[in-house]
Amino acid sequence: MIFVSSLANLNVFPYFQQSTINKRMPRTIDHIVYAVFDLDRAIADFTQLLGIAPVFGGHHQDRGTKNALLNLGKGCYLEIIAIDEWNTRVAPPRWMGLDVLQKPQITRWCLKSENLAKDQALLKAYDPKMGEQWSGKRQTASGELLAWEMLLPLPEPEVEVVPFMVDWGASAFHPTERLEEKCFWHELILYHPEPMLVESLFGTLAIGFSVKKADQAAISLSIESPLGRVIL
Repeated sequence: MIFVSSLANLNVFPYFQQSTINKRMPRTIDHIVYAVFDLDRAIADFTQLLGIAPVFGGHHQDRGTKNALLNLGKGCYLEIIAIDEWNTRVAPPRWMGLDVLQKPQITRWCLKSENLAKDQALLKAYDPKMGEQWSGKRQTASGELLAWEMLLPLPEPEVEVVPFMVDWGASAFHPTERLEEKCFWHELILYHPEPMLVESLFGTLAIGFSVKKADQAAISLSIESPLGRVIL
């Protein structure tokens, strides 16, 4: 089941819009992570909700997860991710908040990085547990190899509004280059109990926008799809 966000009913200013990203934010979003319990069911649900089927991506053998991808335009994609129940080599806690997941929802977001070392230093200054660097790779369903360098997100909490970073320089292509482009992300809104604390880090990372105050961390995404606008 896809969780359609009740945050859509809040009266908030959509500060993070695709149409203004180049003016307001020098960094660009690489992908947004939507965590689920059952990947096959999520693919079917998203297909019905959006009018386009997410494409099965592959297995993260070193992380114990599997994913499906949906192109959101402008080099950004939605990663629908679940625990790979057949991978018994990887023990909890697994990444992306999957082992503490209470409901299907957006749990992480990722920025493109041209300087992982600099980003790593800034993340570790904010939280020493953040910023572990990892070289990842997986084979796509078509047999092609994707490879990347990234700063790993922590396995907890369930939702983390501080982004992680990725550099696709080691890969022959970006995932969006193999995905049909029929959906477009419209706005991403972040919520946190201590927004000023997060905004201070965003300033050092050159992410120039605010965070909304809320009782708990949450991420809301608005998507324009062939079947209309949907808010996750």
